[in-house]
Order: sequence, then C-alpha cells, then structure tokens
Amino acid sequence: MDSIILYLLLGATAGVLSGLLGIGGGIILVPALVVLVGLTQHEAQGTTLILLTAPFGLLAALTYYQSGYADLKIAAILGIGFFFGAFFGAKIATSVPNIVLEKVFGVALLLVALKFLLS
Repeated sequence: MDSIILYLLLGATAGVLSGLLGIGGGIILVPALVVLVGLTQHEAQGTTLILLTAPFGLLAALTYYQSGYADLKIAAILGIGFFFGAFFGAKIATSVPNIVLEKVFGVALLLVALKFLLS
C-alpha cells in the first residue's frame, strides 16, 4: 500500500510539473523511480515511456490547445519523428549496460540544466 501512495505522489508531482512547465517524464519520473523506488535505469525509462505513450496527458494537452498554445501540425510532425526515433533509441538503450545508460542520462540532464541556467 505504501508503494501505491508513493507512485500516486510521484505521478501527481510529475503531472503538476508537466502541466506547469512542460516537463515531467524523463526529468522528474526517471530519477525519482531510480532513487526513491529502486528501479534500474532501464526499468525507470521503460516505465516512464509507457506513461508517455498512454493518454494520461490528454487533459493538459487539451487545456493548452483550447488556450491557443498548441500547434497540432507541429505536434503531428514531431510525433512521427518521435515514433521512429523512440523506437531506435529504445533499441540502443536496451543493448547498453545500466551504468552506461545512467551516465548518458546524467549528462543529458546536466546539459539541459546548464542551457537553462546559462541562457
């Protein structure tokens, strides 16, 4: 039961941050699932990808669209690229050791943080 509450809190936190800032999946949930729950990097990424492919963000997306802040044409084109890119990325990620994946993920988060801190 405790783990269900933890998962609900993590999901709610990621949801709020996703709706508020457009982040949540990779930046919030993957590290939280590794550090707080004890999943491997592979398990955390796979679990988060399932969340991202399901319609859980639909209400937030609809709110942005209704407010005039979403471009469906761009989203559709990005979606096509994401569809194939995510497939190939997953093929690569599942073939590398967990420690390598953790390091690559850490570097990616660091680069994103530096971009926002320094721009």
